[in-house]
Amino acid sequence: METDRADRRRIAGLLALNGLLLVALGVVSFAPAADAQQRRPRGAYTMVSAQTQGFTEDAIYVIDATNQELLAVRYDRSARGLRFVGFRDLRFDVRQATQGGR
Repeated sequence: METDRADRRRIAGLLALNGLLLVALGVVSFAPAADAQQRRPRGAYTMVSAQTQGFTEDAIYVIDATNQELLAVRYDRSARGLRFVGFRDLRFDVRQATQGGR
């Protein structure tokens, strides 16, 4: 008799815990997404190397055709790593060119 009560308490506790976990899952699932979690389209990348002014090393230009962005980096021999050179938003550049540079 005593073991039946203990088993029923355990089952009731597990059911309550499962219900609580379901409620928590529902709250997390239907919460609005943060701004940083907005999906960005998968890029289509092209890499090109070219000489740059002011550096002995060539730069690597990475073009994302889908998102219309350009990133330039160069290899720094002393630090043995890539160094950021610049970034361009190509959509902005096209808008500026079509508006006559305003």
